[in-house]
Amino acid sequence: MGESAGPNPKLDELVATLHLLRAPGGCAWDRDQTHESLVQYLTEETYELIEAIESGSREELIEELGDVLYQVLFHADIEAEAGSFTLEDVAAHMTGKMVGRHPHIFGDAVAETPDAVVAQWERIKAVEKAHRSSVIDGIPMAMPALALADKMVGRAAKVGVVRDATEIPASEAELGAQLLAMVTAARAAGLDSERALRGALRVLQDDVRAAEAGGSS
Repeated sequence: MGESAGPNPKLDELVATLHLLRAPGGCAWDRDQTHESLVQYLTEETYELIEAIESGSREELIEELGDVLYQVLFHADIEAEAGSFTLEDVAAHMTGKMVGRHPHIFGDAVAETPDAVVAQWERIKAVEKAHRSSVIDGIPMAMPALALADKMVGRAAKVGVVRDATEIPASEAELGAQLLAMVTAARAAGLDSERALRGALRVLQDDVRAAEAGGSS
């Protein structure tokens, strides 16, 4: 395979390599994959990227970014083969989304601080997602419980649903040790921390929807 003459020859070469692997006469395993069969790899590669970001080297970050990129290319190629959409469509949609959400860069709006940018972003998303009936719509409930809790608590506060907060240490290192101690104690007591937190989040979800229903009546 010769190098592309475009501005990103190595990226073009990777796309071409994947296409060749999935083409008729290519790799039987690659051709056999579906969106659903690839989910486990996307999840695994994403966690490996997070690990590289938090504690890895430059070389590990390059590798893990590449693994996640490959998953995106793989999913797009499946749809391209089916005649549905292409990687270009994915890129075009994302460009349009980013331009639309940054009117302070591509338009006449003003947002000179990070807080102002976030506030503007939220207003734009509210218009884009006007079809959603709840502030918690769109949150992927398959997220790990702790990450899901952080997301849910933020959304719940928007409709006045607030849980009592407990005192926490001053640093993330101390907080991590405290959380680990709680998980350790829960395990010793035969309790499942992940399941317990998900149960509490289901109650929070019900409370949010009840608050929204009350406010709309």
